[in-house]
Amino acid sequence: MTMRITLFIFFIAVTQIFAENIYSQNTRLSLKLENVDIKDALLQIEEKSEFYFMYDANKINVNQKVSLLVENGLITEVLDRLFKSTSINYEINNRLIALSDAAAIQSMQSGQTGKVTGKVVSQSGEPLPGVTVLVKGTTTGSITDIDGQFSLSNIQSGSTFVFSFVGMKPQEVAYKGQTNLQIVLEEESIGLDEVVAIGYGSVKKGSVTSSIASVKSDNFVKGAVKDAAQLIQGKVAGLTISLPSGDPTKGAVIMLRGNASLLGTSDPLVLVDGVPGSLESVAPEDIESVDVLKDGSASAIYGTRGTNGVIIITTKSSGNEMAPTIEYSGYLSSSSISRKLDFMNADQLREKWNQGYKFNGANLEDFGSSTDWLGEITRNALSHVHNIIFRGGSKNTNLTASLNYKNNQGVFILSDNIKYTGRIDLSHSMFNGKLVADIGTIFSEQTYWTGGDGYSFNNYVYRQAIIRNPTEPVRNADGSWYERDVYFYDNPVGYLKESDGENRYRNMRFTASLTYKPLKDLDIRAMVTRKGNSNIRGFYQTLNHVSNTKYSTGGFASRGTDDYVGNYSELSANYKKTIGQHSFSALAGYNYEDNMNEGFWANNRYFPTDSYTYNNLGIGSGLTLGKAGMGSYKNSDKLIAAFSRVTYSFADKYLLMASIRHEGSSKFGKDNKWGNFPGVSAGWRITQEPFMKSLSWVSNLKLRAGYGVTGTNVSDPYQSLSSLTYSDFFYYNGEWVRKLVPTRNANPDLRWEKKEEINVGLDFDFFNGRVSGAFDFYNRRTKDALWDYNVPTPPYLYGSITANVGEIKNQGFEALINVVPVKTSDFTWNAGLTFSTNKNKLVSLSNDKFQTTNDFFDAGYTGEPIQIETHRIQIGGPIGNFYGLKSIGITHKGDEFGTDGTADNPEGIWIIERPDGTHIKATDSSTDDRQVLGNGIPKYYVSWNNNFKYKNFDLSINMRGAFGYQILNFSRMFYENPTIGYNTLNSAFDKVYGQAVLTDVQRFVSYYVENGDYWKIDNATLGYTVKLNNKNTIKNLRVYASGTNLLTITKYKGIDPEVQQTGLYPGNDDRDKYPTTRTYTLGVNVTF
Repeated sequence: MTMRITLFIFFIAVTQIFAENIYSQNTRLSLKLENVDIKDALLQIEEKSEFYFMYDANKINVNQKVSLLVENGLITEVLDRLFKSTSINYEINNRLIALSDAAAIQSMQSGQTGKVTGKVVSQSGEPLPGVTVLVKGTTTGSITDIDGQFSLSNIQSGSTFVFSFVGMKPQEVAYKGQTNLQIVLEEESIGLDEVVAIGYGSVKKGSVTSSIASVKSDNFVKGAVKDAAQLIQGKVAGLTISLPSGDPTKGAVIMLRGNASLLGTSDPLVLVDGVPGSLESVAPEDIESVDVLKDGSASAIYGTRGTNGVIIITTKSSGNEMAPTIEYSGYLSSSSISRKLDFMNADQLREKWNQGYKFNGANLEDFGSSTDWLGEITRNALSHVHNIIFRGGSKNTNLTASLNYKNNQGVFILSDNIKYTGRIDLSHSMFNGKLVADIGTIFSEQTYWTGGDGYSFNNYVYRQAIIRNPTEPVRNADGSWYERDVYFYDNPVGYLKESDGENRYRNMRFTASLTYKPLKDLDIRAMVTRKGNSNIRGFYQTLNHVSNTKYSTGGFASRGTDDYVGNYSELSANYKKTIGQHSFSALAGYNYEDNMNEGFWANNRYFPTDSYTYNNLGIGSGLTLGKAGMGSYKNSDKLIAAFSRVTYSFADKYLLMASIRHEGSSKFGKDNKWGNFPGVSAGWRITQEPFMKSLSWVSNLKLRAGYGVTGTNVSDPYQSLSSLTYSDFFYYNGEWVRKLVPTRNANPDLRWEKKEEINVGLDFDFFNGRVSGAFDFYNRRTKDALWDYNVPTPPYLYGSITANVGEIKNQGFEALINVVPVKTSDFTWNAGLTFSTNKNKLVSLSNDKFQTTNDFFDAGYTGEPIQIETHRIQIGGPIGNFYGLKSIGITHKGDEFGTDGTADNPEGIWIIERPDGTHIKATDSSTDDRQVLGNGIPKYYVSWNNNFKYKNFDLSINMRGAFGYQILNFSRMFYENPTIGYNTLNSAFDKVYGQAVLTDVQRFVSYYVENGDYWKIDNATLGYTVKLNNKNTIKNLRVYASGTNLLTITKYKGIDPEVQQTGLYPGNDDRDKYPTTRTYTLGVNVTF
């Protein structure tokens, strides 16, 4: 039903817009006027039609009295009779009717010329429809058509044309008798009048007093991108965007200004056209701009969701009187693993056997084959994306509709991600623009193959491929999968191909709003949104899967579904006024949001056939044997808030903004349901001072400072409440009774994590936009940070409780510098540089009521067989420290331990330096000998973005890097050891520290903690805009080639130094991680 309504709205809007050109020819009016002013007559025509008039009241007498009676007449008939006894002439251009004075035109005849035509284009050569063309000082004018063309007659020599268009610099051109004009409008270069989203509204960039970054579509990262975050990767100082996984279903990982929470995530609040959503709510090709609210004063108005920053996504839209256009963009890309680990192949393994090496487990013997196990399960992945956007508008109505299709293959066979995304936005204004109604919907469907129960690719398969004996065959002679009885050792090809699963997600969002303008300076807006998403998933392991052939599970099947429904509503009033040199605005609003999640799952084993896969769970006998599972859940939460913001400006020199949000959450404890989140910032535009007038090269210089409080909500909607659950059974009075046990303590004091932030910044613009940028210093403290504490039972029912006790500090510096080194008529070079650094510290983790046992806690885990934590977070120290044994050498003949190479005193054992500086063998070490080995969070982030344009060619090169951090290389830690029972890296046989080949067991030592510094050529795109002689059908055509993750300069020995940098154990490069990829793309952009 929803789809039918959507298509109906789309059909009606398209029909209306394409009727644009015949509106003036077919529209009929009936008028009955008795002795009224011409001005009133024009107003009545506007009210009864979609026509509107343009004239100069100083040149045309609209106070003349007229009488008129017309029944069902064409507009030309109405105007002819209306102006019959006057000197007023008219010209109709679509719905615009321009009026001029015949007498004034007559007086110009002696100096006039013939007809003047022309074309207006952007700097990229794209035609600009809707540009206003006026003869300065007169009412003579026109508007460019869809091709950017205009035509004017009877223009006196010496006149001046004025060309104006939203977002472009107005341009004046002297007329000296030319018959054809070619006009190129430039974008606003300084950008002080550029509009920046600030949440619940927007302001001019020159009036911003907080730390806000804005990236427009022209500056987006080009080529194949996964989500909205990747569009601005390396474009915003202080915003870290990484892609640590090559999985086609995984998106970017984001961190803004360091870790601000211990138990929370680093995910920012994402708003899509003003409504909370995600980075994947809309297709990247459908986005017009991305604004990032970075500091507390900017994001305080979002309360408990603003701690990690706010990303405001604005989609592409239409405008009134916009000629219909269809824009297509599409690309084809090819991806491969960016760097492969150097494991022994069959020839290299046989060479080791010939050298006398003997192995246990996987490499016990030669099985006669030469198998590239990684090659068996990988491919060159081909992906393609297609996006179509329709845009157009009449006087009162405009429509934007888009459809996106994405088919992304993963480099592992079977892994994929297919997604359809559609969007329709319809806007209609009424009562001379006093009331505007907007209706919009976003819908998507995503489907991908799953190699695990509920998740996309089973990374265990990747591990099995790299540790597999390369002399083993893939299949036995009878066609069955070749398997061996080795611990955690399974045929990766069979494991993959005997698994079958699918996840399907459907998302829908419907938004409607009304904006009423009762006064010139007052807007009242009401908005409601209904959103939901659901998924259904299935997974099956066949009877030929190793889980059955080796472990006798009889096949395994599971089914599950999740459903989310949310309601979001907003009511706000915004008043703006300028009185002399004083400008101010006031915003007040109310926000309500509720969310409900529910779902269930079930699984079974021991199936008689593979025929039904996961579609007939009931035929499995695992349920009767007690080896099946099931579960379900449901939860809900609410968020209610009132918010307000005021701004003030004096002489556009002294700026002030203050906001407050009063917010309540159902997730909080009963004694702390509500909180207040204030924000205030001020700015001083130094260039507006008289003493700066002599410095003409300084275009803009603004000092700003802000303070704001934001929060982090708890994740569990019932965390503040006590809870009981049913546990195992016990035998009582002749029957089995299930235990009822506590699982959570009540905490009426549970509240939001509170982040207080001070930000001081400087915005600058020199040489009329040739050099511009911003510097920001910030200091942020997270108070009442959540942590889990052990508590005594009794008096508590349960042994732990989540409480607001901790304190975290982050401070840092950010810089953004944009320069235009070269700008000529044919060649332009724009460059942008970002730099950021952050320092964090865990200040406290105890108070009078709750204390930790130690002044530290450990995080991260190596997994089997090492089985030890990787990080330690010490109170008073930073988050991210690696904590393990510091290796300084390896036992060898002639060392300090008298190693002689015998069985009792062998070579190849790690030598460990203890915290007190003494040396011991690793075999004699304990956990007390561990120490800090480095930190997994980079100290510095740098990016350098370059855009070149030469005639019709354009080239963009985006580079970025991270410095001052370490990575724990899990692959080397596990597989750079010749004693293990699996295939190894070739480097396992190199002398460690140049002293001896390793003979020790696998250990977490500093030898595997590597320098992670890197510099990447992250994206390079070369494009060409085709020069079209005939633009009747195709208005613009651009083709391009692009590469992503092209080159990495680093000393790191793993696949990619861009690893996980968020959370409590950053820098761990997991051995099972889906490898990152390198992608090459060919694409096209066409406008019809």
